[in-house]
Amino acid sequence: MKHVSYSPKGVCSVKIDYDIDEENKLHNVVFVGGCNGNLKAIGKLVEGKDASEIADILRGNQCGIRGTSCADQFAKSIDSL
Repeated sequence: MKHVSYSPKGVCSVKIDYDIDEENKLHNVVFVGGCNGNLKAIGKLVEGKDASEIADILRGNQCGIRGTSCADQFAKSIDSL
């Protein structure tokens, strides 16, 4: 299992930690900072799901006028692997 620690840009969250197993499944997704309840929910919803599929779903999601969001930054993190 590979551990990833990503520093998002342009959002309230300051760090995204998660693991990806050999089958490209996400585990233990934790956002540090940001909208606590919503980001905990994302972690629960994506647990055990295929990382590429999740990135496809979350990519481009925007928060207000920021042009990105914590979910979009999570997708960017997955895309960078």
